Amino acid sequence: MTIEEILRSTELTATEKVNHLQEKIINVPAWSGPKGLVNAYDPKRHPVMDKSLYPDETTGKNGVNKVSRITLDLPRLAAKRMTELVCGIPIKRIYRPENDKQKEVATYIEKIFDRCRIDCVNIERLNMLFSGCEFMTLWYVVESPNTQYGFNSRVKFRCRNFSPMLGDALYPLFDEYGDMTAMSVAYTRTVGKREVQYLDAYTATKHVKFSSETGHWEIIIDEDISVGKIPAVYCYRPTPIWENTADNVYEIEWALSRNGNYLRENSKPLFCVFADEQIDYGDEGSPNDGKGVLQYPKGSTAGYVTWAQAIENLKFYTDTIRSMFFTQLQLPDWSYEKMSQQALSGESRKQLFIDAQMKVKDESGRIIEACDREVNVVKAFLKIVLGEGYAADIDALPVETRITPFAITDKTETVSTLLAANGNMPIMSQRESIEEYGQSNDVDRTLAEIAAQQQGDVFENPDAQMFK
Repeated sequence: MTIEEILRSTELTATEKVNHLQEKIINVPAWSGPKGLVNAYDPKRHPVMDKSLYPDETTGKNGVNKVSRITLDLPRLAAKRMTELVCGIPIKRIYRPENDKQKEVATYIEKIFDRCRIDCVNIERLNMLFSGCEFMTLWYVVESPNTQYGFNSRVKFRCRNFSPMLGDALYPLFDEYGDMTAMSVAYTRTVGKREVQYLDAYTATKHVKFSSETGHWEIIIDEDISVGKIPAVYCYRPTPIWENTADNVYEIEWALSRNGNYLRENSKPLFCVFADEQIDYGDEGSPNDGKGVLQYPKGSTAGYVTWAQAIENLKFYTDTIRSMFFTQLQLPDWSYEKMSQQALSGESRKQLFIDAQMKVKDESGRIIEACDREVNVVKAFLKIVLGEGYAADIDALPVETRITPFAITDKTETVSTLLAANGNMPIMSQRESIEEYGQSNDVDRTLAEIAAQQQGDVFENPDAQMFK
């Protein structure tokens, strides 16, 4: 039975339809639960924080000596760092229009993405992808006449991210060829004082909304979709970005926490007296009474004794595991401590990013696929808004998604390379250079002042003027 037959069936109950829609044939790790990804992502859920595994010490009557609990937020850092590598240089769409009308369409599409703050959307959903392994971005329009896209539009374009990290459950359905035939998202909302479950199912032609407000599933919205596509973008990966390194993080936490207990117990200095005779104690006086005078037998020695613990082995152990964490994940360690250890040249610092750039290339396939689909969804909405006069050009406009891995770049070197390739001809107008510099509040006024200054210099030095 196809998804269309399921949604239109009069023999199936709403509960049976929901059960069909919630069948998930792809294997994505669960976010919540005993073995959920959140247990590694959230440092408060790490084993060292579990008092049943690592209890506090009970001392005396109702006394509790809290043990050291040191956590490392490395899985979350890995997800953020991977997102930064992909989005540090914003993902771009390259348009190759073949006529004037396609140039208009390219401008409209880019303004739609710009007004929807697509760069911020990318950062949010890639954090969801690398941490929670999946996300869905739903595109929709709301009635609101405006001209912010470069044309008179009766609607505003909107998009919204869904993820298990936000409490949503995503259920994509694919056919035997791997094409998505339906996309469903389940979520919970508070209605009055009760928690109500909802499920929205989207196909290329239908949107059906289910609700459990009455105590069982029922359809509350059943409407047609006119764009001819599922108005959603879905992307997933089989493992979180930290992959199989969570146990290594836990090992560092155990080592540091246990060592913290030893340090607290043994690092307090002790005043010791070394003598062959019995020494009486207790007459030292209060520390607030000033310096006391102590008398000990001849030949005795006294002084503070501290615990001289050898910590080099611990440092080597934890540093090695931490280094392997980043090495295994092909992610750079950008901490100030690591970056400042050696005085590297600009070219040497670029080499630090080679492994990370290869990692971005490995991950870019699924991201580019999702972005390309997103462009097609926006095109489908735009055809309805602009009408049949633009439909053919909207479909024919080539759009390429380009991901540039973040790297430390030297603009002087880039400009020199471009000038050499261009025969030392100018590659930027004066206006563009002023805008790029970004210190002028009025570019036109700055250009006028430069022109006036140059004209004044010519009048003051006529020999410098050249006539053609």
